[in-house]
Amino acid sequence: MIDENIIECLENVANILRLHSIRPTTKAKSGHPTSCLSSAEIVATLFFNVMNVDPKHIDYLDNDEFILSKGHAAPVLYAALAEIGVFPREKLMTLRQFDSELEGHPVPRVKGIRVATGSLGQGLSIGLGMAYAKRLLGINRRVYVLLGDGEVAEGSVWEAINLAGKLKVSNLIAILDMNRLGQSEPTMFQWDGEAYARRVEAFGWNTTICNGHDVKDLLRAFEEARKSDKPFFIIAKTTKGKGISFLENIEGRHGTALSEEELKRAESEILPKIKEIKFQPSNFIEAKISIEPRKKYSIKTDYKIGDMIATREAFGRALVKLGEQNERMVVLDGDVKNSTFTIYFFNKFPERSLQCYIAEQNMVGVAVGLQSQGFDVFLSSFACFLSRAYDQIRMASYSRANLKIAGSHAGVSIGEDGPSQMGLEDLALFRAVFGSIVLYPCDAVSAEKLTCAMANYEGISYIRTTRPKTPVIYSNDEEFHVGGSKALRCSANDEVTVVAAGVTVHEALKAYEKLKADGINIRVIDCYSVKPLDAETLIKASKETKHIITVEDHYPEGGLGEAVASLGLKPHILAVRKMPHSGKPEELLAEQGIDAGGIVRKVKELIL
Repeated sequence: MIDENIIECLENVANILRLHSIRPTTKAKSGHPTSCLSSAEIVATLFFNVMNVDPKHIDYLDNDEFILSKGHAAPVLYAALAEIGVFPREKLMTLRQFDSELEGHPVPRVKGIRVATGSLGQGLSIGLGMAYAKRLLGINRRVYVLLGDGEVAEGSVWEAINLAGKLKVSNLIAILDMNRLGQSEPTMFQWDGEAYARRVEAFGWNTTICNGHDVKDLLRAFEEARKSDKPFFIIAKTTKGKGISFLENIEGRHGTALSEEELKRAESEILPKIKEIKFQPSNFIEAKISIEPRKKYSIKTDYKIGDMIATREAFGRALVKLGEQNERMVVLDGDVKNSTFTIYFFNKFPERSLQCYIAEQNMVGVAVGLQSQGFDVFLSSFACFLSRAYDQIRMASYSRANLKIAGSHAGVSIGEDGPSQMGLEDLALFRAVFGSIVLYPCDAVSAEKLTCAMANYEGISYIRTTRPKTPVIYSNDEEFHVGGSKALRCSANDEVTVVAAGVTVHEALKAYEKLKADGINIRVIDCYSVKPLDAETLIKASKETKHIITVEDHYPEGGLGEAVASLGLKPHILAVRKMPHSGKPEELLAEQGIDAGGIVRKVKELIL
């Protein structure tokens, strides 16, 4: 039997959350109060009865986790955190202000919020990553994800449902706030809970349908979820705007705050329902497991000058070396592990490897969830396919996520597979991510050392690896650091500086030999750190030589050349400017003018 006093108390809390949602949004003159109102009982039941939480240490790992995937309902989450004592209630009225941590959509500036949400369709993937992480850590806790019914039209949601069902992650509970109304019109299935249930069950989940405003029915649903041996999906039928008569089930009020006059009317309906009740939640715990501080790592290489090794393979070797030192390292791949060479890590550490299949958006979301639990996460795919997950990567930066991303098969140098497999936009994409670093090694030594640099970086890091084998040009004692470069050929008589990265470094070195035979000296710089650049070296080179040329296996927009130009320099940019197609790597590089012959022609054009 459910204690009727508990039900009364939870209903009371729900109305308090409603009040805390409408007042701040009216003050801010913006927000999504009606979406908060529909989920008030769900959130109240979770935070004050169902979830195991320690309000004093809510950032510890042995708490249950809550993700507000429908991030526009942030005020109701802030209200719950304030009511359990994470921060003072007075702060709620600072919502959306310039100097407030309570932003319009959740970001991890407040304890109790680990990740950024608001770009819809991403929370369930992150929740899957968190639930999987707790399984790896041996922590018997659950992850609850509150979804809006509008966002389940996103394919990424179904990618997460698919993988969670396959993995049988029984500590993952999704709650659908089925309030019928989207932003501009009714949602796809409106209040047809059975339509959602049939689809979700087909992916290996258990489901139940409940009244999302009936606390007793919600408690029944959450109890079913506790007993489930599969991931569990609660379909809660709700009413948008619930609790305020003139807003209930009304279209056109999705992102509209109440006016001052409407607020007074709403308060007159809600306040009489709020009672002075002494309520001591039974779900508060004493959490004890904090996230361990991250460590720094180093690796050694054992190559000979001239060895022919693809940088993608060297990346895979480096992962194994790092995995031997770091028990909290996890590697994810999107069904290309035999091409990205993460297969080396998968074979050595199967328990810390996760096959995410061809679902890159979900893979990035899962990685965000894993890293939020203290894991160091590497993930890889072909560079071109990572563009599918760009929104997840963008949002990961707002989550302050620590992700190490590898994109292989970059550029026309992949050869015969053709343009659908050629990553030609990736440098631009990753350079634009806030706080990111972008690395592009040219040989096995630099690839391994830069993979280690990624492991030691806190934030979003990207390494671009190459399909064809390239010769080792660096000795094993060479060191590489973020923001560095290497002047491979340099003299006081250099007339032109050639700045290259990755595969074009080898073309620049060939060009150096051809030009030297003609009595022309050029400086060759391996710009292995595309972001941040080694500004000091590049500016110095531009002053000491007459011209600067950049050469890259990438489109000119947003690539190496434009990065160098951002320093105030005026490089001549050699890049992929013609429609790419199938062919041998050397043919394709030549056609685009980014091989040794193209560099030689450009140098002579400038100085002769």
